[in-house]
Amino acid sequence: MREVAGKVAFVTGGASGIGLGIARTLARASVKVAIADVRPEALRAAAASLAKEGLSAVTVELDVSNRGAWPAAADRVERELGTVQILCSNAGVNFIGATQEATYEDWDFALQVNVGGAISAVKTFVPRMIAKGGDGHVVITSSVSGLFTGPGAGVYVTTKFALVGLAEALRADLKPKGIGVSVLCPGPVKSELFESTLTVRPRALAATGSVPIVPPGVAREHTPIFTTAPSGDEIGQHVLNGIRRDELYILTHPEIRPVLEARAGALLAALPDEPVDPRRIEASQPLLDTSLYR
Repeated sequence: MREVAGKVAFVTGGASGIGLGIARTLARASVKVAIADVRPEALRAAAASLAKEGLSAVTVELDVSNRGAWPAAADRVERELGTVQILCSNAGVNFIGATQEATYEDWDFALQVNVGGAISAVKTFVPRMIAKGGDGHVVITSSVSGLFTGPGAGVYVTTKFALVGLAEALRADLKPKGIGVSVLCPGPVKSELFESTLTVRPRALAATGSVPIVPPGVAREHTPIFTTAPSGDEIGQHVLNGIRRDELYILTHPEIRPVLEARAGALLAALPDEPVDPRRIEASQPLLDTSLYR
């Protein structure tokens, strides 16, 4: 999708952070934007911030974990802007804590929002994009935590690895339809992810094994990892470039290279050093197709 001007975009989690950065960047490129978020006050603030630049967006109050709410949201955007051609499934929540300490409520909350929200986005909008035909692009926000991991993030990592797999499979399925798919895997970003996670968590899922991201009395915005992080707008520019170039992976933090190399090396080193029956190779040809990654 080299030319995005005049296209219609739908961005979930669009009222702050990465989502707002994506929405603002697309609006600057003359895309007609709808931003969805579960927080009405954040939507109003986002619309006001866009208006200060002479930009506008349709705002949609949407709980992405509520499957039943999606069709009405899509219908409204189509009535007001037209068929969505750029879908950015970005809404997400976080979890910090030992995997074994996570409650079932932690798992349910993260899976319903991060994975369930992306599934509903795809199920709702992609058939409509296919029916319209022509250019289309889907961006699914994962994380560097969808590419590698460490301690203290098991719930979050599980959801983000799932989103990488979803995006890769969807790209393979939609290539014949002329619709591109990218997975966005950013590192730390100046956003309100940790704060918004607490704000939107349902009371029914309040029981948690999570721990604070910073010690009590420490302002997260003053920590080195936050102050050195890129802004949502900077990530938005990466997304716009990725859409235009039809990139499978949109990576934003080049400093992760050593970890990616180490993980790839560990995977290759784990392969058995033994001959393979040529008949097995022949039988597995569909599984062994590398074209998606080239």
